[in-house]
Amino acid sequence: MFRKIGNFGFVSIVLVVVAGSVSVLGQSTLTAKATVPSVPATTAVESDRMRDGLVGPVRRVRTEIAKLSSESGKPTEGKRAVLEIVAYDVKGTKTENQYFPIAGANLTGKEVYKYDAKGNISEMTLTNEDGSLMAKEVYKYEFDFVGNWNRMSTSVAVIEAGKLSYEPTEVTYRSIMYYLDEKMLQMAQPAAAAVASPSAPTVPASTVASNQNSELKNAVGALKQPSVTSVPSPKSVVLPRAGSASEKLSTVGAVEVGNGQLSAGAPASVVKLDAEPPPPSPRPMLKPVSGGVLNGIAVSLPSPTYPEAARRARVAGLVTVEVVIDEMGKVISAHATGGPVALREVAVQAALRARFSPTKLSGQPVKVFGLINYKFAITQ
Repeated sequence: MFRKIGNFGFVSIVLVVVAGSVSVLGQSTLTAKATVPSVPATTAVESDRMRDGLVGPVRRVRTEIAKLSSESGKPTEGKRAVLEIVAYDVKGTKTENQYFPIAGANLTGKEVYKYDAKGNISEMTLTNEDGSLMAKEVYKYEFDFVGNWNRMSTSVAVIEAGKLSYEPTEVTYRSIMYYLDEKMLQMAQPAAAAVASPSAPTVPASTVASNQNSELKNAVGALKQPSVTSVPSPKSVVLPRAGSASEKLSTVGAVEVGNGQLSAGAPASVVKLDAEPPPPSPRPMLKPVSGGVLNGIAVSLPSPTYPEAARRARVAGLVTVEVVIDEMGKVISAHATGGPVALREVAVQAALRARFSPTKLSGQPVKVFGLINYKFAITQ
C-alpha cells in the first residue's frame, strides 16, 4: 500500500518497469520490490512433521481415544485408550511412531473423505464394493494456541423419525509437546502489559450521551444547509475548520459522510491487494485406511520361521496378523488375531519385517490397516 497519494504515480511507473524484467514465481507483481534482486525459486523441503499436517516445532504427539455411550439420553465418555505416539527431531524428521489398534474400530469397505478449510477431514463415507452406502461419519475439531487440533469429535449418521441426524460416538484427544524456539517463547510468555496512561476525569454517562446527541443534531443541521464545496486535488489536503460539521461528526465515531462525486480531472484512487495465499493442502487422516488382505501387494514379505517344537507336535494352520503400515510403507504395529497360539509370535515377527509401497489418498501419504495371512503346513 502507498502511504502518500502524491507518490502514487512515481511508484506505479517503477512497479511496471520491474514487472517487465523480473519473473516472480508464486507471487503477484504487486508484492515485488524494485530494490530486491531476482532470486531463483527454491523448493522448501517437506519434513515428516509437515506431511503429518502439524504446525510449529512439534516434538511429540500423544493421541488418545475415548468411546461415547448413552446414559439417560446423554453421551458419557468412557476410559481413554492410547492410539498413537509420534515423536520428531528438531528438523521435523520422524524418530518414533507407535500405533496401538483399538479393538472393534476396524472398518471394512471403501472410504471416501472430505476436507475442511484447514485441511482436516470433515466427513467420511464408507461404501461397499458395488458403491452402495454403508455408513457415514462427520468430524469436528478444537485447536490449541498454535493451530493444531487437540480434540476431535466423531459422530455417525443415523435416521431417527425419518430425519437424518448425527450421534456422537467417540472423542479423540491429542497432547502436543513443542520444542522451545523464539516464536514459541513469545507465545508462552506474552509481552508485559503496556504502561497505563493517566486516567481522564470521570464524566457521567448521561452527560456524555447528551453531549453526543447535541453534537450530532448540530452536525446534521449544518449538512442540510446548501453549500458548494470544492474537492481538493490529491496533492493538497485541506483540514476542516474548528467546530465544522465534519469535525463534529468525527467526534461521534459512528457516522461517516462521503461526497460521492469527484471534480473533473481528479484521479480516482485504486486500492490493490496482494494475492491471497493458496488453500492448505489436505492433511493426512488420523485413522488408517482399510486395505483388506495385504499379502498380494507387499514389496517384501519374509516367511516366518517354523518353530521346531510346533513342528514336532505337528501344529499347523492359518495365522492372521493385523498390521498398521505407516506413510513410508513400514509396518509399525502387528497383532495376531487368529490361528494356533504356538505359531502366532513367529508370524507377528515376520509381519513386522514386511515392507509395502507408500499409499496415497488425494495426493497425501496415509497409514493403512490390513491383514497378513501366514499358512503353516507340515510337509510329508
